[in-house]
Amino acid sequence: MKMVKKKGIVLLAALLVVAMFAGCASKPQKGSDGKQPDAQTSASIVNDETAFIKAVAKDGTWIVCTLKDLKVDQDLVIEGEFHDRGDKSQDLIRKIVLCKEDDKYKPTDRFKLTVPKLTVKSPNTVIIGGTVVGDVYVESGDFKLNEGAKIDGNLYFANKEYQDSADLKGGSVSGDVKVQK
Repeated sequence: MKMVKKKGIVLLAALLVVAMFAGCASKPQKGSDGKQPDAQTSASIVNDETAFIKAVAKDGTWIVCTLKDLKVDQDLVIEGEFHDRGDKSQDLIRKIVLCKEDDKYKPTDRFKLTVPKLTVKSPNTVIIGGTVVGDVYVESGDFKLNEGAKIDGNLYFANKEYQDSADLKGGSVSGDVKVQK
């Protein structure tokens, strides 16, 4: 009798564990039109350099989130025009999130992106939360540092208009900030 009772308890515990994990399984998300979203509507969550390089490319995603420090041994270009949440009716924006965030979008863990040279060509690019180690060259308008983002290097703008449209109040730059062609 005790053996049957033990087997029943073990079986019940196993069923509870399976049920718990089944509830956590991810389900494909559909857009407001009932269709699967394209690659540009979702975030690109990256944990290696190759995925990061692909995500910031012209055909990448509107938001790129890192999960750890990354070191890229080649110059990078953030390019392409992306809309908020991949919705063409929304404003242009490109978010590079170098941190983990809490449920109120405040950085909890900050990461470093080490790169020889980072060129920003996407309009309205925002660097959020972490540190870019290397020089950053901005060739588009409305560049922004947000949530304590840092540039450990120089920040160069292709012209005065791009520099004037930038918002650096949310972050810091350790080196020069100037127009340099």
